[in-house]
Amino acid sequence: MKTLILVYDGAADDPIPALGNRTPYQAAHKPTLDHLARTSLVGTVSNVPTGMVPESDTANLAILSYDPKIYSKGRSPLEAVSMGLTMEADQVAFRCNVVTLSEEEGIPYEERTILDHSADEITTAEAAELIRAVDEALGGEGKTFYPGISYRHCLLWRSPENWKLEFTRPHDILGQTVGRHLPPEPYRSLFVASYEILKDHPVNLARKARGLRPANSIWLWSPGEKPALPDFAEKWGVRGAVISAVDLIKGIGLCAGMTSVDVEGATGNVHTNFLGMGQAAIDLFRRGYDLVYVHVEAPDECGHRAEMENKVLSIERIDEQILRPVLDYLEGSGEHFRIMTLPDHPTPIAKRTHTIDPVPFQIYDSEKKKKGVDRFCEESAAACGYYLPHGQELMGILLSK
Repeated sequence: MKTLILVYDGAADDPIPALGNRTPYQAAHKPTLDHLARTSLVGTVSNVPTGMVPESDTANLAILSYDPKIYSKGRSPLEAVSMGLTMEADQVAFRCNVVTLSEEEGIPYEERTILDHSADEITTAEAAELIRAVDEALGGEGKTFYPGISYRHCLLWRSPENWKLEFTRPHDILGQTVGRHLPPEPYRSLFVASYEILKDHPVNLARKARGLRPANSIWLWSPGEKPALPDFAEKWGVRGAVISAVDLIKGIGLCAGMTSVDVEGATGNVHTNFLGMGQAAIDLFRRGYDLVYVHVEAPDECGHRAEMENKVLSIERIDEQILRPVLDYLEGSGEHFRIMTLPDHPTPIAKRTHTIDPVPFQIYDSEKKKKGVDRFCEESAAACGYYLPHGQELMGILLSK
């Protein structure tokens, strides 16, 4: 049996007045997903346990059958693994965003406003130059900054103090002054010092000249220790692979012993190479993989940026350029197959951050048709009355004999 898991990161939403009080799922033209949903098991699931922060590491661990309460150690260690970094037992990994702060003259760092958690989705090459400058100035004494993809980077710090305290997620405080959200020392001074290093860096001066936002500060968050997950193949008896543009998801797959495949042109936004991701999934099935986990970040990024039309467009492009080609391949293969689609968590346009609410899911079985719903969305899934309180239970249902 072949199995596709397609994760529409952050796609679930609330009704939006500008969409006629519809959600992006309801507004999107998604004929393939709706076709599958008519004969699928449809319901809702909570991928984030009560009391835990609704982060993508937590939710995707659950979808892959790993109880977040046991295995969630913070997203940053998983990203570090994906970047090829080797963590020692006494090291802590931090996610290190490069962000855009307001640049008023003569005010302290604490009074600046966070304008963009992604610095206009800065290019990887530009960000690498900035992170190198930060590492040269602020690294050492057990600290090393490593460049990642776009605005997402990593700090490895040996035996840091007070790292288990709550670090604010930058996408949660867009439009707010940063002072009350800064962590205490020894972290606070790194934020402040980074602004002085980056605000007049040639990369940022060039970006501003092109009308783009500067990446003028780092933002540390989501610290964690070295991860360890049970092997996915040993747990489920299937050979699995992961396709994602996001280091976090790649790291989860690698820690679970799965293959991680990079797709040229795959990014975390609406301009990602959707077709390439779909073709990569098909290629993996042809190579003998039993299960392919395709994670698409675009709806989530559009939610954070309050880009309503692009969130709808992301859902439509996933349908047309990933789901439709993979479905056509699986139907033509003559093999028994299943397809599960779902968001990991909601990222409502109005809130611009993740929420803990249940999300809709559907499981299609090519040999066992169910009575599903006419159109796949949050409302129709909830109306089915089938609710799973623990996301880690989904895999057992999906792979059941």
